[in-house]
Amino acid sequence: MAQIKDIDEKNSSPAQIHRLEALCDGVFSIIITLLVIEIHRPSMEVGHLAEELIKEWPSYLAYAVAFLYVGVVWLNHHYMYERVLSVSPTLNWLNLFILATVALIPFPTGVLSGAYTNGNLADQKSAVVLYALIATLMSAAWLPMFAYLYRNPQLLKADTPSNMFAIQVRRPLIGMLLYALAGVLGWTLHPDIAVAIFVFMVIYYAWTSQGISNKAQRRN
Repeated sequence: MAQIKDIDEKNSSPAQIHRLEALCDGVFSIIITLLVIEIHRPSMEVGHLAEELIKEWPSYLAYAVAFLYVGVVWLNHHYMYERVLSVSPTLNWLNLFILATVALIPFPTGVLSGAYTNGNLADQKSAVVLYALIATLMSAAWLPMFAYLYRNPQLLKADTPSNMFAIQVRRPLIGMLLYALAGVLGWTLHPDIAVAIFVFMVIYYAWTSQGISNKAQRRN
C-alpha cells in the first residue's frame, strides 16, 4: 500500500484536474440528455392525443426527479473537487466508479416510469426495488472516494479541514440505509412509499451538496 501511495503522489499533477473535470462534465451532460429519451412519444390515436399525453405523466415526473438527481450529483461532485488540488491514478479510478454508477440512472428511471404507465402493482414493486438497488450502489460509490481523500491530504487544498472527508462518509451511508429501506418498504407495503423516499433523498443530497461539515459551520 505504501508503494502504491508513493506512485500516486509522484504522478499527481494539478494540471490533470482540468481534464478530469472536463470528462465528468461531459458524462453528466450525456446522462441528462439520455433521460429525455425515456419520455416516450404517445401512440397517435385520432382525437385522443391529449388523453394519451396525460397518461404519460409518470414519464414526466420520473424525468423531472431524475434530472434533479443528476444535477444534485453533479453539484456534490463539483463541490468535492473544489477541495482537490491535484489528482492521482487511484483517485481517477475511484472517480470512474462514481461516473459508472451515475450513468445507470436513465435505466431504472425508464423502468420505473414504464411500470407506473403500463404496469400493475407487481411491476411497480419490482421497479422500485431495481431503482433502490442502483441508488444504493450509487451512494456506495462515494465511500472509497471520501476515505481515499481523507487518507491523502496532500491531494487537497491547504485550507481544507483535516477531517472534512471523514465526516462526509456519513452522507453515502445514510443514503445506502434509506435506499435499502425504500426497497424493502416498496416491496412489502407499497411502491409509492419507496418513490417518496427517492424524492426525499434528492432533497437531502441537494441540501448537503456542499458537505455536512459546512452546514454545521454556518449554524455556528
